[in-house]
Amino acid sequence: MWRKASAAALLALAVGYFYHGSPDLPEQILQYISLPSFQSSSQSENSQSSLEQVIAGAWERLITQPTRQWGKVAVGVNACVDVVVSGVGLLQALAVDPGTGLDHEVLHSKEDLKEAFIHYMGRGAAAERFFSDKEVFQRIARAAAEYPGAKLYVGGNAALIGQKLATYPDLMVLLCGPVGPKLHEMLDEQIVVPPESLQETDEFHLILEYKAGERWGSTQAPQANRFIFSHDVSNGEMSSLETFVASLDEFQPDLVVLSGLHMMEGQGRELWEERLKEAVSAISDIHKDIPIHLELASMTDKDYMNSIMQEVMPIVSSIGLNEQELLFLSQAGDGPHADLAAWKGIPDMGRVSDILLWILEQHGRSDPASEADLTRIHFHTLAYHVLATVDGYWGNQAAAVMAGARVASSQSCGLQAVDVSKVELKAPLEFHSSHSEPREKLSLNPTEPVTVWHRGNVTFHLTPVLVCKQPLRTVGLGDAISAEGLIYSELKTQQPF
Repeated sequence: MWRKASAAALLALAVGYFYHGSPDLPEQILQYISLPSFQSSSQSENSQSSLEQVIAGAWERLITQPTRQWGKVAVGVNACVDVVVSGVGLLQALAVDPGTGLDHEVLHSKEDLKEAFIHYMGRGAAAERFFSDKEVFQRIARAAAEYPGAKLYVGGNAALIGQKLATYPDLMVLLCGPVGPKLHEMLDEQIVVPPESLQETDEFHLILEYKAGERWGSTQAPQANRFIFSHDVSNGEMSSLETFVASLDEFQPDLVVLSGLHMMEGQGRELWEERLKEAVSAISDIHKDIPIHLELASMTDKDYMNSIMQEVMPIVSSIGLNEQELLFLSQAGDGPHADLAAWKGIPDMGRVSDILLWILEQHGRSDPASEADLTRIHFHTLAYHVLATVDGYWGNQAAAVMAGARVASSQSCGLQAVDVSKVELKAPLEFHSSHSEPREKLSLNPTEPVTVWHRGNVTFHLTPVLVCKQPLRTVGLGDAISAEGLIYSELKTQQPF
């Protein structure tokens, strides 16, 4: 050991000596003897921070508007008022003691709520559940509204997507859903709400947020996220769907965005089976030339998810979903990696690619002979986003996936633009196009931060997300991502739906 140390010291002295005579010599010597180039820890930190800077700068340079932009977008059908509050704080205020986590498909009591919250908090995962007892829910809702620091926001996927779309002044937005007086007051004035969608009372959803590293009892959250629950019958029955479809003839949209199917799950099998048939019939009435984007959300009933996959996905053009929803889709339909109980850490990109391809092959139009309409999937997870599209139907998808990642990075930090001092890169720099052979080894290039690969006639666009170190609000982030991705997407006219 001491001989190696002495040799290194002598080499350093020699390099220092020669440096005075020839400034280029140290590099020449180091290259000749193949020694590694050492950096100080501060240099490493600067290099890492510059990686985020390079990616953020590349987004600004490469994100371009599509040649053909949407003029009118119709959005429906779930809308509500979100009451956002500290999950641990509210449960403590309700005199609930911490314990062990246990998932519940439907919540019937405060005990069920506590167990489901702990179950997902310990995983750092988002979830949404129906609370069956109206009176108990109203008592919890009052406690939440009175809790210090509680905030009221526009809620419901449709309303949140509508709000994001309305930030583009040249875009006309129609919103159909159960819109009460408080929600109507909070909506952007650019959003058009049909009179038939207005109701006397608001639907409230409770959003229990937790921070990365936050503890309650023996549970610690690995990352920031939220648990959502409600007793929402209007949205649960998708009561505005027929009004929504009927309003399209007069509004004449270029794009339809549909959400809220997940809300029906809590109503019980008998109701959702019947209502889903009516929903499929209503969606089928939308003119074939109008693309439909379906935004998915957290579900627990495999039969219900499978019904959506079999009956709804083939009649929409595009879907948006996160990592929990993607894996649950595969589990419900016995697809690739269905034996995986849950993702461990950052979802493996190869596995994600396998499931996305399977969806487009089984329920989309990857086969030109298929009668299905599905040609686009926008997948988002904390560290990266992927857009998978069937070739020939969509344009500007590199810009679209980057735009979605950019809004995730800025909005989660509560900012209008990306602040590189407040974000970090968590996506792997190298990954594979599939989890099984044959597979292609791929890498991320920070200066051109979209990695593209092909599997058959499906093209994948992946970009990293610059993850907010201290997120201020996670609710509605997926809706903002999907909305932004759609804004920058272009439908190719030579392939009508």
